[in-house]
Amino acid sequence: MKWSNKAVRKWLRIIHRDLGYVMVGITIIYGISGYVLNHMDGKDPAYETVEGIALLPAGLSKTQVKEAWVLQDELPAIKRILPIDGEHYRLMLDGGIGVYQSNNGEVVYEQHRKKPFIYFINKLHYNKVGGWTLMGDIFAFTLIFFAISGLFMVKGPKGLGGRGKWYLLIGLAIPIIYLFIM
Repeated sequence: MKWSNKAVRKWLRIIHRDLGYVMVGITIIYGISGYVLNHMDGKDPAYETVEGIALLPAGLSKTQVKEAWVLQDELPAIKRILPIDGEHYRLMLDGGIGVYQSNNGEVVYEQHRKKPFIYFINKLHYNKVGGWTLMGDIFAFTLIFFAISGLFMVKGPKGLGGRGKWYLLIGLAIPIIYLFIM
């Protein structure tokens, strides 16, 4: 069977369209994760930091700090208490850290809480989920297919033979120019 340009374009459109529907969800996940990872500002976007202050009685010993802490509502569990100096204790908390000030009983602490959705999609993006490598490879080759098949779906003055070639050159030039500028 001889393939005509019309038949090739028809099948490219069909495969491009149907495969595109399948890949929409994955594309959105990678897009959101990529955006979040691009704007980390030195912090892991999969976690939020919650700062708080708890008031305990002043002048407590290490053991008394632990006992008083447990009586407080909605505070993270204490893993360890370490002396800093005669007036302060470092509280190693579940997912955070705090400092007890003996002179006034104030505990300034911060806790790092996982943002479940962002945490999960970043794990996918970094390929840290067991068995995801195959899906990541399929997605990568699908993107390549989309790019190449898209070049040949439109004919005439709006296609690759017309203005499309200039847009293609611009798209190729952007990363190359950026490489030389940086």
